Amino acid sequence: MFLVLLKFSAHRSRARDHMDAHVQWIQRGFDDGVFVLAGSLPPQQGGALLAHGVSRDELQARIDDDPFVREQVVSAEIVEIAPSKADARLSFLV
Repeated sequence: MFLVLLKFSAHRSRARDHMDAHVQWIQRGFDDGVFVLAGSLPPQQGGALLAHGVSRDELQARIDDDPFVREQVVSAEIVEIAPSKADARLSFLV
């Protein structure tokens, strides 16, 4: 499982121009079963994703395809998590 932090860069002013494509990219991740959570990093620092069921290389390729990453609106950091215990509602992650 991976936590992906998408933090705004100095080019955050370009976000509006690429928002529709970024939202479609996120939806594809959910449709493909890779993303299980998406949200914002308050206050307006960027966003975060929880990804599951992919290798780091596969996830990196997917992240590289994000319009926000391609256009340098955000920088992406991937943090790997090796879950060992979870609430029953999240047992599929373990």
